[in-house]
Amino acid sequence: MTDRIREFLRNRRDDGPIMVVDLEVVAENFTKFARALPDTRVFYAVKANPAPEILNLLAEMGSCFDCASVVEIEQAMATGASADRISFGNTIKKEKDIARALQYGVRLFAVDCEAEVEKIARQAEILGARDAKVFCRFLQDCEGAEWPLSRKFGCAAEMAPRVLEHAHRLGLQAYGLSFHVGSQQTNMGAWDAALTTASSIFATLAERGIELKMVNMGGGFPTRYLKDVPAAEAYGAAIFEALTKHFGNRLPETIIEPGRGMVGNAGIIESEVVLISKKSDEDEVRWVYLDIGKFHGLAETMDEAIRYPIRTERDGDAVAPCVLAGPTCDSVDVMYEKKPYDLPVSLSIGDKVLIEATGAYTTTYSTVGFNGFAPLASVCI
Repeated sequence: MTDRIREFLRNRRDDGPIMVVDLEVVAENFTKFARALPDTRVFYAVKANPAPEILNLLAEMGSCFDCASVVEIEQAMATGASADRISFGNTIKKEKDIARALQYGVRLFAVDCEAEVEKIARQAEILGARDAKVFCRFLQDCEGAEWPLSRKFGCAAEMAPRVLEHAHRLGLQAYGLSFHVGSQQTNMGAWDAALTTASSIFATLAERGIELKMVNMGGGFPTRYLKDVPAAEAYGAAIFEALTKHFGNRLPETIIEPGRGMVGNAGIIESEVVLISKKSDEDEVRWVYLDIGKFHGLAETMDEAIRYPIRTERDGDAVAPCVLAGPTCDSVDVMYEKKPYDLPVSLSIGDKVLIEATGAYTTTYSTVGFNGFAPLASVCI
């Protein structure tokens, strides 16, 4: 916790859970990514935390933006960022949204199949956007990631040349490739494996007369939860080594899309203990119910994939195992039961609990009024 967040919470009087983001930490993170890969453009993944204060700060620092919807594009452009600093990175887009993005001036689009290419080509022809660029996302092994990605996005690597050839034939610029090695990726070698595939696809298309120019290396950069993670500098060195190994002196343009790594460690949620109970007289494990749960910001506790650091005002006292659950009338609103947390035995109803490293994927995962509970409040300082 930073001194700025500590001071804010000390003076806070509002009721209910809140997530506090220290913008100075966000600025430090951006600088680290920019220095770690100085020849790579940083496209902040807006979905991680679209708070206007964060977007404005990053825009001022020179960041570009990876957007998943027209609303996110509008949020990025509200900072004053020009359209050439925006990528429509979702591979699943309505055709009317593609048209809107093109009208805004966005020219960089993700695809993973011929049908998506055809939607972009139709709208580019209608709107005269002959400079529209597409990059094809291919599937990549997410081994080593704490939050692995499914097969929802991306195509098999052997399909990518066909998808990009189709774009070329339809008058679009077959611009490059993208991949994602999984969120909270702690295996720095994951990028090497993906770049092996990317270089092979580059070579295949070059033989067919299509010169790709860009590799979008996605996100996956971790934030620290309960375990230490490598620094941005270490990832930068590993990625640059892999790029030079596979592309030699003809390095492509490169993009990274940090989200969690940009804002995760900048935020802390302050919550309150609503109830502490046991399920039987013989049960040694207590149930601690907080005023926040899976439906109000902590969706990434699903399957206990992300285990947040938790602090209480009674740290230092004797501890015992606890199941952590949320306040709603839904049986899945349980965060940690398979592997309970050790929390102070002296913890009491009404005590404050701090959930650290929650700056990413919390406010955006919060429901709008499920069970009548308000969405997670947030403030940037």
